[in-house]
Amino acid sequence: MKTSRIFLLVMLFTVSSGLPAPAADGLPRIAILATGGTIAGTGSQTTQTVGYAAAKIGVEALIASVPELAGVARVSGEQVLQLPSENMTPADWLKLARRVNQLLAKSDVDGIVVTHGTDTLEETAYFLNLTVKSMKPVVLTGAMRPATAISADGPMNLFHAVLLAGSPSAAGKGVLVMLNDQISAAREVSKTNTTALDTFRTPDFGFLGYIIDGKPLFYRATTKRHTATSEFDVMNLETLPEVAILYGYAGENRTLLDAAVAKGVSGIVNAGTGNGSMSGRMQTAYREARAKGVVIVRASRTGSGFIARSAEAKDDAYDFVVAGNLNPQKARILLMLALTKTKDTKEIQRMFMVY
Repeated sequence: MKTSRIFLLVMLFTVSSGLPAPAADGLPRIAILATGGTIAGTGSQTTQTVGYAAAKIGVEALIASVPELAGVARVSGEQVLQLPSENMTPADWLKLARRVNQLLAKSDVDGIVVTHGTDTLEETAYFLNLTVKSMKPVVLTGAMRPATAISADGPMNLFHAVLLAGSPSAAGKGVLVMLNDQISAAREVSKTNTTALDTFRTPDFGFLGYIIDGKPLFYRATTKRHTATSEFDVMNLETLPEVAILYGYAGENRTLLDAAVAKGVSGIVNAGTGNGSMSGRMQTAYREARAKGVVIVRASRTGSGFIARSAEAKDDAYDFVVAGNLNPQKARILLMLALTKTKDTKEIQRMFMVY
């Protein structure tokens, strides 16, 4: 019986493997930083695509599983974290951002690929988009199927991510997300399906481009500030301000809001209904929280669209901030970083408009 290529590659995951032989001169030098996730996951059967164990395979085995990388880049690997991405924390973001910045400052690193679980990939990507201090390409990738699956998507995603990170066309475009042949901006992309391979979508604007026949093709670029033009600096930060997200729904009461305020959070993102709407009683509760110094940002649970200032709440009178078209989880990240700079809501609102 013919043994599949995937099975042969999976066998590499159980042994220690070195990096591919040095590539020819002139190839880009790409550092692969692994953090775990499904791309490094294993199942008990080749047909298992749910219920598998994430974050089991190390970075060297991931690299060894795609020997074609040696033909497109000089790759090095580093295991920065090893966890399912639902366990990612702000402390992990800070650690990863510091390491990315350290590597990009080196003359012998042309770009970085971060392998990551898909559950919170969009959040890590946006955090790096705001904190990386380089125009060199940074690309996040992952997988929807574990490495042991018959048609695992991780190897091709990794190959395309390295291609993209090594492409001059990717420089200066902010942190990118590369899965399923599709190139997305970190600010705009979201996971939209629990299991589908094309889960990552950008509802308002669409993809930046695609990988076609081994070449990155860009059709547009984001206009928002990012990376080297960002005002946020996390190199010396040990912690980030605590910000909560509260989900709006019919009949919502203030119990969770009051608990968050009592716990001492610095900010709250309201994932409101529709255009960031709040019921009358919740507007009262949020106004009381703001009076206690908690910064309030109105976002939407809908998944797309722009929050209009003073449309569904008297933002100027209540001293609220609106999220623009950032989804709640990304609004939280921007608010956390904004609060490391200021508590002035007018200044924070400016940040939400430019980032």
